Amino acid sequence: MVKLISVIIPCYFNELNIPVTFKQLLENESGFDSNYSFEYVFVDDGSADDTWGALQRVKADSPEKVKIIRLAKNVGSYVAIQAGMNGAMGDLNVIISADLQDPVSLMKEMVKHTEQGIKLVVGQRINNQDPFVSKQTSKLFNRLMRRYAISNLPEGGFDYVLFAKEVKDSVLKINEKNTNILYLMFNLGFPTSFIPYVREERKIGKSRWTLKKKMKLFIDSFIAFSFFPIRVLSIMGILFGMLSLIYAIYIVINKLMGHIEIQGWSALMITVLFIGSFQMIGLGILGEYLWRILDEVRNRPQYVVREEH
Repeated sequence: MVKLISVIIPCYFNELNIPVTFKQLLENESGFDSNYSFEYVFVDDGSADDTWGALQRVKADSPEKVKIIRLAKNVGSYVAIQAGMNGAMGDLNVIISADLQDPVSLMKEMVKHTEQGIKLVVGQRINNQDPFVSKQTSKLFNRLMRRYAISNLPEGGFDYVLFAKEVKDSVLKINEKNTNILYLMFNLGFPTSFIPYVREERKIGKSRWTLKKKMKLFIDSFIAFSFFPIRVLSIMGILFGMLSLIYAIYIVINKLMGHIEIQGWSALMITVLFIGSFQMIGLGILGEYLWRILDEVRNRPQYVVREEH
């Protein structure tokens, strides 16, 4: 039985990349036997250059293999990926960037892993040739996510993945907003393997992955997969409450011993301390409830059945 591989390519200001990228994707097919066929799902994420025109030309050259989707406005690469996943029909699915920084040739090795029953194959960046600031930002982001959110994330990060239809269907069923869709599929717990590679320097065009977009991704990812900030607030509330109580006892003792002569100061300080600590504890408790409400609203499955007979 022939398996269809859907290659999903989000595009944003990639007018110059698309012809070169598509040529490499077609050449890559020669490394596969007749048991595999390909479709290419390009998603234009509201580009203001001629990305859509370039995609139309690619579609005209290979109408049987290419699907092109144009979003009404720029909504971010992960939402564009989700749109591509909705349009993909493959038994296997690949997400790869349009800028040729991820090696197309790695796809063959990824597919071999799926033949061993692996459902999610992650291209793990062991190094990259990005500019220094971008590289350090990426390292910090990954370190924080591993420390406070998803401890088993691969070091170096990833955005080049191959996954089975079951993984795709599970992610689309969740239909979560303001999240990191790659971390979401990783967090589902399907059998996963890692293939290390070096991310290459971008040779065509200029990256539109701005600091603002990186910050949004970090906030979305951190909030989506970690309750650490809320738990810190809860712990701080309890800690400050205990310290306030100790300090209040100290003030009362000093007042009774006549060491505090200012009238009303003791009562005012105790009132402020107790109200402040109560507010901190209250915010922590509310945060714990809000986290659980958020967890319910997301409607993530508590488990995923891998196989059933």
